Order: sequence, then structure tokens, then C-alpha cells
Amino acid sequence: MTRTARELLETITGKLAPDPHANRLLPLIGRGAAQRDTLAALAMEQRHVTDADRRAFLHLAQRSAAVPECAAFFTLLAEGEALAQDRLGPLLAACGADEARVAEYEPLAGAQAYPAYVAWLALNGEPVDVVLALSANFAAWGGDCATIAEALRRQYGFDDEACGFFDFFAEPAPDLEQQAVAAVQAGLDAGGIHEDEVHRYGRLLQSYESMFWHTLWELNQR
Repeated sequence: MTRTARELLETITGKLAPDPHANRLLPLIGRGAAQRDTLAALAMEQRHVTDADRRAFLHLAQRSAAVPECAAFFTLLAEGEALAQDRLGPLLAACGADEARVAEYEPLAGAQAYPAYVAWLALNGEPVDVVLALSANFAAWGGDCATIAEALRRQYGFDDEACGFFDFFAEPAPDLEQQAVAAVQAGLDAGGIHEDEVHRYGRLLQSYESMFWHTLWELNQR
């Protein structure tokens, strides 16, 4: 039976769904047990992640010139990363990270493995396969951001502006979803989707995502 693009996205997202208990930092934030220094580190790591991912997505958009639907998807992602980065300032301030601290911060290897792999995908992955793998990963990321935004308000007293970064990723993104469906449909029509590669990309993205959170959890234990 021929699958639609939406069915393929839903199937792969389901198969790549992470263990809900794997993120050990999330429940600490949820009950207000994560240190503010850990929250500051989370925000400072995200400065590097969003900048690196924006550049990777722009490169993927350039590589997708022959498939306009893919190019539009990656362009939307790049624009989103830029918007998200603009929302990090109030979060950093709420965490007590001033400009000097941010400038001196040395990113952690375990937290930067994820954007390093996204950059690898930008150079080596077939764009439509990357669309599928990233879409599956974003489903979990959005849920985590919603949990964090709620906890920052309830447990840490952060205001809406300070929570804006996480609110941004927690919000539904129908335009991005529609563009992902269009990109995947274009791939199906051209017979250019490699599901084994998609699963490999998605599995590694999830692993590096888990590494990001675990690295910050370890930092919180010091």
C-alpha cells in the first residue's frame, strides 16, 4: 500500500520516540531542584546550539535548491533558530548570567555533540532524509520545552519574557509541519527517501539529544 507523506512522518516519529524517563534533568527542573547555575548553563549552551543549527539549516537549504519544498523547510528552521536566539537574553538575565559570564563561558563537549551532528548532516545527509529525521526529533524537543517553560514559571518565578525561548519551541508550528509534509511528499514522488538512513540519522539525533541533557544533569550534581 502506498503511504502518504504524513503517514510516513507519523510512523517514523513514533519509532524514534525517546524513552520518556531518559531525560534525568527534566524532572529536576520540574520540581525546582535544578540549580540556577545549571539553568544558566542550559541557556548558554543553547546560544551555541541555535547559532550552529541556524548555519547548518541554511546550508541544507542551499543544498536543496533542486527541491524547493525541502529548501523552504530548512529556511523556516533557520529563521526559527534566529528568532529563538533573540529570546535567550531575558532567560540568561533571569538565571543571573551577565554579559561577562556569557562571554567567558566554555561550552561542554557533551552538550555540543548534537549541533555537531546536525552540521554533519548538513554536509552529508540527503536533505529529504534529514527532514524526516529532524521532524521526529523536534516532536520530543517541543514537549520538553513546554515542561521547562511551565516549571520555570511555577518553581523559579520566571516571567513570560524569561520563558520566551522555551515557549517559542513549545508552541505548535503548523507552517513548519505543512512544509515538512510537502518536502517528504516531494521525496516520495521522486523515489528519493532512504528509510534506513532516516532511522540512523534519527537514532543518532536522539542519542545526542540525550547526551545534551545528561551532560547538564551531571553538571547539576557537582
